[in-house]
Amino acid sequence: MKLCSAQIQAIKGDIEGNIQKHINFINLAAENGAELIFFPELSLTGYEPKLAKNLATTQEDKRFDIFQEICDTKQLIICVGVPTKQSMGIAISMVIFQPHIPRQTYSKQILHSDEYPYFVGGDNQVFISFNNHQIAPAVCFESLQMTHSTNASANGANIYLASVAKSAKGIEKAKVHYPEIAKNLSMTVMMSNSIGIADDFLSVGNSAVWNNEGVLVTQLEQFEEAILIYDTETKSSQFYYFN
Repeated sequence: MKLCSAQIQAIKGDIEGNIQKHINFINLAAENGAELIFFPELSLTGYEPKLAKNLATTQEDKRFDIFQEICDTKQLIICVGVPTKQSMGIAISMVIFQPHIPRQTYSKQILHSDEYPYFVGGDNQVFISFNNHQIAPAVCFESLQMTHSTNASANGANIYLASVAKSAKGIEKAKVHYPEIAKNLSMTVMMSNSIGIADDFLSVGNSAVWNNEGVLVTQLEQFEEAILIYDTETKSSQFYYFN
């Protein structure tokens, strides 16, 4: 399977503008054979907890129909980050578009303490099935918690997608943790990180992929928008930077 991680700088609070940016990344991924593309945490709004309540929406938002259309036409799974309205509050979510089937929403289950004033946690893990692959999304902080990846593996996941917004300190932790879970759980681990200012910190890119033996295959630069494509069968990668 050809997986694609998008490393993008979101336009703060601008869903419409970010949709257009996402489309550019999606088209480039499709042109290069990707079968799934995923974006960083809250990619359609930027990681902006203080703005999330006013920006929150649902998976059926008509503005997202373009993602379903592209998904259906290009046979490409698309996973975007957005705050969503839940019965108990606002969740940090990934809306998942698959060809010709209903949309799914995965909401971050394990929040960082800094997020408690703004968000509620999700209550179940969502999986994406593709051929012989079981794919588990993870969102930022929870992807560094062993309980999350262990649960994903116990439920058959062999691919782990970490959608994040991480500072340099967070990336250093990820570089230690992700290869460990890849090796110990025999999972391909792919990370999509944003770049630029996010809330009160600087998100530093370095999106990367580790094969199911825990070996780092490719890591992107810190402050460049790009896509990274990884083929799980050949264990080879390619990447493209946006000028």
